[in-house]
Amino acid sequence: MIYYTQLIFVKKGLEADFNAFEAKVLPLLKDHGGDLMYRIRPHENDFIEASGELPYEVHLVSFPGKAHFEAYRDDPNRLAFMGLKNGSIEKAVLIEGVAI
Repeated sequence: MIYYTQLIFVKKGLEADFNAFEAKVLPLLKDHGGDLMYRIRPHENDFIEASGELPYEVHLVSFPGKAHFEAYRDDPNRLAFMGLKNGSIEKAVLIEGVAI
């Protein structure tokens, strides 16, 4: 099992575009063995300590293996909506990991 944590920083005023992207692509996870374990939209008071900008959303997703993640990432049905994501986010930080 492989895990991906993504910190997503959305441009102010473009939250609806980002949410439209999510509504289209998150259901595709299951087609590739993915599981959206957590989708968190934290508030400022949820952070005990922070040294930088706070993310709009945090995702923790699992896949059976890296090839499953890559198939999801490269899925043409997902890629068709990347304009919504690319236009609505400042940046995203993707962290790959395993359970220890």
